[in-house]
Amino acid sequence: MKLVRCGAAGAERPGILDSCGVIRDVSGLVRDWMPAQLSAAEMARWSRLDTSEFPVVPPGTRLGMPLTGVRKFLGIGMNFHDFAREAGRAVPAEPALFTKAISCLAGPDDDVVLPRGSVKTDWEVELGVVIGRTARCVDPARALECVAGYCLVNDLSEREFQNDRGGTWDKGKGCDTFGPIGPWLVSADEIPDPQAGIDLWLEVNGRRYQDGNTREMIFPVAELVARISCYMTLEPGDILTTGTPAGVGSSVKPAPVYLQPGDVMRLGSSRLGVQTHRVVAWPEPVTTG
Repeated sequence: MKLVRCGAAGAERPGILDSCGVIRDVSGLVRDWMPAQLSAAEMARWSRLDTSEFPVVPPGTRLGMPLTGVRKFLGIGMNFHDFAREAGRAVPAEPALFTKAISCLAGPDDDVVLPRGSVKTDWEVELGVVIGRTARCVDPARALECVAGYCLVNDLSEREFQNDRGGTWDKGKGCDTFGPIGPWLVSADEIPDPQAGIDLWLEVNGRRYQDGNTREMIFPVAELVARISCYMTLEPGDILTTGTPAGVGSSVKPAPVYLQPGDVMRLGSSRLGVQTHRVVAWPEPVTTG
């Protein structure tokens, strides 16, 4: 089952992608896809729904992120063997954990806005994990029972903010539009083993930079959920983005490549769908409010 949300930003309606690839509007049955809909019982109920009589969402309708009501957006760094090799770093003994601001969440085809003063905005295609039930110090053997589903994430990062301004990585991870999610949320029953070969790729202006697979993950999803649940309670609707494969812009040789206004990113997975983003400059003049 694939859950989607369709419509203008702030006015999205819940939908389901049917077996023919058609999006059906189910707003007559549920107000929105929120954490309360992510329990195992609710997900099973929606998976049994015959959507054939529900309205078809017109092709080309904007897709928003497939879930609303997210309270935590957590990220893992340095979690692919090929990424560690490319960066010339040792395999970590413990997952690197950081927070992405909820305000950075965006739809799968929304514009990516370069933050004011950006000089090193980079891309990172990743597997996102959506929590479906509360997890506190969960056993790794049961951790996947706490997962409602999976999604595609672009963990955009401003490297100069992240690495050169002191403090934590969060400075470069939570800029507005730096957390595109979707196009859909794939229910966990469709991906019983997230380490069994989920492809992840990313292109900029038609050139493929990233071409990885979740088999390369250092810490598998079950271990990540278990470990993080011992540092903080994971709640329904929390999103965990699990690290990126090799091929980020900061590692390009002989010189790094960073995003510029006018660039087009395209990223995806055969299991998780495709995102497309136009990169735009920070709007001037800067306003507050």
